[in-house]
Amino acid sequence: LIGGHRMKKAVAVIPARGGSKGIPHKNIKMFLGLPLVVHSIKAASAAKTISDVVVSSDDEEILQIAEAHGAIPLKRPSDVAGDEASSEAALIHAISNVPACSEADAIVFLQCTSPLTTGDEIDHVMSAFRDTGADTAFSVVEKHAFLWGIAEDGSGFGINHDASKPRQRRQDRAPEYQETGAIYALKKDGFMQSGQRFFGRSVPVPIDGAVEIEIDTPRDWATLEAYARASKN
Repeated sequence: LIGGHRMKKAVAVIPARGGSKGIPHKNIKMFLGLPLVVHSIKAASAAKTISDVVVSSDDEEILQIAEAHGAIPLKRPSDVAGDEASSEAALIHAISNVPACSEADAIVFLQCTSPLTTGDEIDHVMSAFRDTGADTAFSVVEKHAFLWGIAEDGSGFGINHDASKPRQRRQDRAPEYQETGAIYALKKDGFMQSGQRFFGRSVPVPIDGAVEIEIDTPRDWATLEAYARASKN
């Protein structure tokens, strides 16, 4: 029960391919003493709004680790596991092949590249998803960057600001948000019809203090692990 209402069923799906160009065997490399994929499994398992956790992978070792930590392992065929395969393809395969997913009304897509995600953050996104009646809800952080484009002649132009006017103070600018890439809650039926993570009414859900670094390169890994160790002290 959340807020006095019985929640409909939501299942977390974690795509975790065996291959990775940026960091070899990334999803089972040890991050803070645990294989990377295990952090996402633990976060989903800690969330009150999640009934089951599914790990989709083409790699037997990843599937064995996932099952050992309480997730439902799903072997992904090669046609939805290559470098060009989308995360959406993995979600569609999971919904089509795992009874827990097909019985759910919501799918929560989590990415291994955000290992500091917490169960509370997942519940926060899910609460907004339910409360607003959204088709999709996703985690974001407020950002204050001045973004520039570069014209063909090499000159710069402001994308989210007018560079010809005096520079605005942060507090005078309209809030802008960046996806963290960590948590996406999707109405299952609408997702299956659209085949993409954004459809219908999409609701950004700000997460205070969330880390927007996604692990794609060795530098990302070192940065995020150092931050995580420092924040524990």
